[in-house]
Amino acid sequence: MNSKSDQHDREHLDLVFLYALQSLPSSELPVVEAHISACAECRQEMETLRPIIGSFVSWPTDVLRPSASLWGRLAQRIAEETGKEPVLPSAQLLAKPEWEEAAPGISVKLLATDTEKNRVSMLVRLAPGTDYPPHRHAGVEELHLLHGELMIDDKKLYPGDYIRAEAGSVDHRVWSETGCTCVLLTSTTDVIL
Repeated sequence: MNSKSDQHDREHLDLVFLYALQSLPSSELPVVEAHISACAECRQEMETLRPIIGSFVSWPTDVLRPSASLWGRLAQRIAEETGKEPVLPSAQLLAKPEWEEAAPGISVKLLATDTEKNRVSMLVRLAPGTDYPPHRHAGVEELHLLHGELMIDDKKLYPGDYIRAEAGSVDHRVWSETGCTCVLLTSTTDVIL
């Protein structure tokens, strides 16, 4: 390959990466999608990227994507260094998930869902004095307490604490006297007892 061809390939692969991360402006999507459908190398790169990006599905989106203001500053800096227009995220990517009341005193903010593995990651808020019903874990559950205190059976958790429950295990009582907020990665098929 010559250097012109190498440069062309690098530019297209960069666009494939941005496309896979859903980071392209909507105005560029049709052109990149058309190129990927016509280019075997780019299609292969997409297939290579899918499981890697899929592994991030259970991570909170705040970890994966910079804030809008940081993204703008990064895009501007990259544009200045490359001499190209800044790549800004679409409004869809900037939309933040909303809090929903799952039950009285329990609010959730869905961060990511993996329907193939029946997994979900979310922020969960318990109001002061709230109990969560006893339940059996259908898969591994990971909880990181961000704020407040949380009791799980006989264990008292404080901000910064992490707890992991194995598939098949049961939480007989989950409650918070103070109210709390946590990051929860769990199965969508847990069984309420």
